[in-house]
Amino acid sequence: MKTVELNRISRLLEGHLWVFSNELAISPKNFLPGSLVELVDKKGTFLGIGYVNPNSLISIRILTREKEEIDESFFKRRITDALEYRKRFIKDTNSFRAVYSEGDLLPGLIVDKYDECLSIQFLTLGMDSRQGLIIKVLDEIFSPSVIVVRNDSSVRLLEGLTLEKKIVKGNLDKLPVMRDEGLMFEIDPMAGQKTGFFLDQRENRKAFAKLVNGKGAGLDLFSYTGAWAIHLGAKGAHVTGVDDSTDAVKQAERNASLNNLSERCVFKKANAFDFVKAEAATKKTYDFVSLDPPAFVKSKARIKEAIKGYREINSLAMRVLKKGGLLATCSCSYHIDKAAFFDILRGAGRDAGRLFRVIETRSQAKDHPALLSMPETEYLKCVMMEVL
Repeated sequence: MKTVELNRISRLLEGHLWVFSNELAISPKNFLPGSLVELVDKKGTFLGIGYVNPNSLISIRILTREKEEIDESFFKRRITDALEYRKRFIKDTNSFRAVYSEGDLLPGLIVDKYDECLSIQFLTLGMDSRQGLIIKVLDEIFSPSVIVVRNDSSVRLLEGLTLEKKIVKGNLDKLPVMRDEGLMFEIDPMAGQKTGFFLDQRENRKAFAKLVNGKGAGLDLFSYTGAWAIHLGAKGAHVTGVDDSTDAVKQAERNASLNNLSERCVFKKANAFDFVKAEAATKKTYDFVSLDPPAFVKSKARIKEAIKGYREINSLAMRVLKKGGLLATCSCSYHIDKAAFFDILRGAGRDAGRLFRVIETRSQAKDHPALLSMPETEYLKCVMMEVL
């Protein structure tokens, strides 16, 4: 294993797992893509072991701070540790994120468990080059009926990797059904966004449904496959879900039917901006709105454009709320931090001419653990508010 000297080590000493090209004493081009290297400081003191991608801005991602073999046993220990953490903190469900990249000290690896199906993403060259080994370990630990590889994230392009989707074990003749505290959601791991479902919002959906407590009628904007609406409907509320994907609307309707909530949860195919503008124009008002849009920004270069989009949709949602109405609004864009998101919401409130009281501020679910040393691992913001 080759040794790499670092010019700057302060972030690493604090526990960060990324090394950028300008922090290396020599060019990363000297190393084989995907290969393992030992990191040392200028005095030759061992700092850790990571894998290299000379073609990425993040040149090295650290796997361990110990002098140990990065082999089958290593991955088995790390994935088992990740599973034990979930067993401690994730209850009453057969589905969860089993491995969350840096949050589980396995940068570049995402594993979602949907009942007896595993959906895996290899997001970096270092993990992708160990795909066969990792799938073998996951199969041994979880013994799933189906294993899906969802290597279709655009993040892979930044690593010089191709995009693909494939089933490497079993089949999806029967789609997995997620069970979550008595509710059911049919998941298609080969279709839709991420790996088929937004597991990171699970605790936020439950918290908002508890606040609404079945009172009145409301909107679920960017409803995707209906998870927010169904949690709200299960408490007794009437919800209209809005999404511009025909497939997502059909899946949401199936999920509502699975839970006998088709009368309380109705879904419409429409652009969320256009739909709420039309509702506001007719002075239609609602008791609550859940607003969970996709990431409007995936790079620093597009932050201004994203801020404009977030502000507009939040202002529109605020305008259609009754006095005392509740809003759950979210941003999954890492490049817009918590402070920036609150600035957006204050601006949206001014635009809407409404005054809000913050009830609760939340983040991603416990199966998406954030590292204290890596702000990048905490990306989700969820704010729940009341109109005054």
